[in-house]
Amino acid sequence: MRVWMVAGLVGLMLPTLPLLAEDAPPTEKAAESIEVPYRLTDTQHVLVRVKLNGKGPFNFIIDTGAPAVILNETIGQKLGLKPDRNGWANFDQFELEGGLKAEKTRGLVLDMFQLKGMNSMGLAGVELHGVIGYDVLARYRIQYDFTKDKLIFTPLKFSPPQLMRLGKGGQGSSLEAVGDMMKFLAPLLGMSPNFDRKPRGFWGVELDGTDKGVIVTMVFPNSPAEKAGLKKGDKIDLIQKLDIDNMKDVEKAISKLNAGQKVKLRVVREDEKVELTLQPGKGL
Repeated sequence: MRVWMVAGLVGLMLPTLPLLAEDAPPTEKAAESIEVPYRLTDTQHVLVRVKLNGKGPFNFIIDTGAPAVILNETIGQKLGLKPDRNGWANFDQFELEGGLKAEKTRGLVLDMFQLKGMNSMGLAGVELHGVIGYDVLARYRIQYDFTKDKLIFTPLKFSPPQLMRLGKGGQGSSLEAVGDMMKFLAPLLGMSPNFDRKPRGFWGVELDGTDKGVIVTMVFPNSPAEKAGLKKGDKIDLIQKLDIDNMKDVEKAISKLNAGQKVKLRVVREDEKVELTLQPGKGL
């Protein structure tokens, strides 16, 4: 029996809680924080997108109850990973969306019964490819603010001890049979998940939701936003046919927009309304 899988179940089936860590001593230079985009799944789990060995993106749940990175076997095969006899595989590159790169990362390549069951029934609303556990999470202080769309990762001077996997081989756990049972029952119950993965459109702009509306605070050079004519200080007034009053309106308007799709914008600039057309680039 895999001793740590019970802890993984608890962490996965409950909303993730923030990690706690000691602040760096005041005499040390503060580590540079990294903003990592996230979203909540239909099951209210924190999901981030990850590139493995330069391929992806893949959908990972942040799971403080899991001991390490755990990757679905099918994805491991696509990446050409060759786990050792205990199921461990090393990643040449492990990058979270937003630019966070976790060095010297390894993970277990196996089909967690939790993910297998959730994917079979489409419970999360998106296909899940794995979880990020303690071995990576413990290296960072993670700030959660569910009113914003990014998590703040701050590197810590801490290296978690190497983990050992117990219970490899032998009779399979009865818990793992739950995943197979859910996979078997899903079509009988008429549950057919739709996991149409599309790349997120890259705009190259930073926005701030203020009392006066959604304001452009930065436009990245050579980005789709700059090419469309967006400027710092513009107030977003309309996206497609949706009036924009706050950041939730922005998220709603762009949630179904894809990379390469032309988007009609209207901004207020110096009390004049300006209409623009933006074509998002291909993001993660």
